[in-house]
Amino acid sequence: MRTSSKILTGLVVLVVLFLAGFVYYKFCFVYSEGVNEGDINYFQKEGFIFKTYEGKMIQSGYNSKNANTTIQSNEFRFSVEDEAIAKRLNESSSRQVKLHWKRYLGTLPWRGRSQYIVDDIIDTKNAKPVENDPFPDVPTNIN
Repeated sequence: MRTSSKILTGLVVLVVLFLAGFVYYKFCFVYSEGVNEGDINYFQKEGFIFKTYEGKMIQSGYNSKNANTTIQSNEFRFSVEDEAIAKRLNESSSRQVKLHWKRYLGTLPWRGRSQYIVDDIIDTKNAKPVENDPFPDVPTNIN
């Protein structure tokens, strides 16, 4: 009887350790981090129970994979946990911003809907967009 209870206790301990490791890896381990720069498309506080800050950044650039260079844009969806960073992002509307983010493998309802969590604003460019110019950064002499 004593041997079987030791085996059962050992199995329970192993299962608990495995689950704790899995939860840590999935929700607390920073898988990657980096910097993205672009224009904030939208930034809002949303949610039914957990109010989180969610945003989308548009990153413009050139696609030069073929002979015809084309203009492309990528979306970067992110969440913000820190209230001070959210306030700074709200104040940075209509400006190009450079954001530092951390990526987690899983999402938590109180952290946001995205795996990408912005933890710092590195730079905001003060240039205001030109009125009636849909592509202000595109040179006019593209062949």
